[in-house]
Amino acid sequence: MDPLDVLTNLDEVIPYYQAIYSADEQQIIGYEVLGRIKLNDEAESLGEFFQDENIPDEYRIEVDDSILSLAIDEFLELKDSHLNLFINRDANLLMLDHGESFLEILLEKQQKGLKLNQIVLEITEHNFRGDIEQLYHLLLYYRTYGIKVAIDNIGKASSNLDRIGLLSPDILKIDLQPLRLSSPSQSYYDVLYSISLLARKIGAALLYEDIEVNFQLQYAWKNGGRYYQGFYLSKPQREFTKIDECKAMLKNEFQTYINSEKKKLENLYLFTENFNQRVQQILQKVGKQFENYEDLLQQLSKELNDCSFRIYICDEDGFQQSVNIFKQEKWEIQPQYFLHNWSWRPYFLANIMRMRFDQKGFLSDVYSDIETGELIRTFSFPLSQNHYLFIDLAYAYLYEEEGLL
Repeated sequence: MDPLDVLTNLDEVIPYYQAIYSADEQQIIGYEVLGRIKLNDEAESLGEFFQDENIPDEYRIEVDDSILSLAIDEFLELKDSHLNLFINRDANLLMLDHGESFLEILLEKQQKGLKLNQIVLEITEHNFRGDIEQLYHLLLYYRTYGIKVAIDNIGKASSNLDRIGLLSPDILKIDLQPLRLSSPSQSYYDVLYSISLLARKIGAALLYEDIEVNFQLQYAWKNGGRYYQGFYLSKPQREFTKIDECKAMLKNEFQTYINSEKKKLENLYLFTENFNQRVQQILQKVGKQFENYEDLLQQLSKELNDCSFRIYICDEDGFQQSVNIFKQEKWEIQPQYFLHNWSWRPYFLANIMRMRFDQKGFLSDVYSDIETGELIRTFSFPLSQNHYLFIDLAYAYLYEEEGLL
């Protein structure tokens, strides 16, 4: 698109609105404003115009302000104080005048009935080239007016979690477009998991965007998404979508997810109980026939050859009290791990306490093994008063068992 077509046709620049849905109410909680221009009876996106840094800053700001002013006027006609208006701003342009012109528009509209706590400012952290401290202070200033902040496009490009944490947004928008790839890398899922942990720590809600198919919605629901946006739910439209447009569909979808997750958790519980009994029976069978822990591990490897690829024993402080026994083509002893300490691993000590008080084994979450790179689970079992058995279950075995991956 020729930038001149935009600048000479400002009266044809209009806002479109894409609905954002809530998990708890299954209805619309707000609309994101998207710039469009009507050319030859068709509405074309202004995304490229706003991202083109060859266009003078003042021209992009002028177009942005025109869209914002019209969008707020139309938003006020809804007369619904529970809805939010999500407004995209380039943080670099915002900081040119330290955010004053943007705030002036909002304060002017406040005189017409706009409540500033209905405004959600969306910025993209990884595009900002200025002083992050100054941006932080600006956002802090905006918050005194009730304006909320969302960090956009997380997951689409590299994002600095430290900077995001400093900005303390109210909402983190996670892009699920990479999930449409035939095989997203495990690192992608790990990054999303890290973002979800960050959101929990700083008290931010997760908004999953670019949801285009059902399984993306299911992923968002299962991974802490409070808000959802994408073509699967609503496409950008010139008019505001009715608040309960997708309520029945979302309710049905969520019930399907709930039933599936409950079944998976039931299978996981039953597997854990059965595997706990299996380990108990093996230990009773082995009894006191072993001379040392290495001998015990050799016997356990024979009994658990169908499911495990690594077995070892630690004390309650995380110090390994045995060698590793590790299976590649055959079982091998790895003496170098004796007395290694694993208490630094997340939840290690908490899990030790869990075994001590429950006096039964349990299954870990799925995680990537450092040595093999495969997705695995670990079954932990209290062996004696202060020694604990760890059995790493292979990916191939988990794949065959329903609900373990």
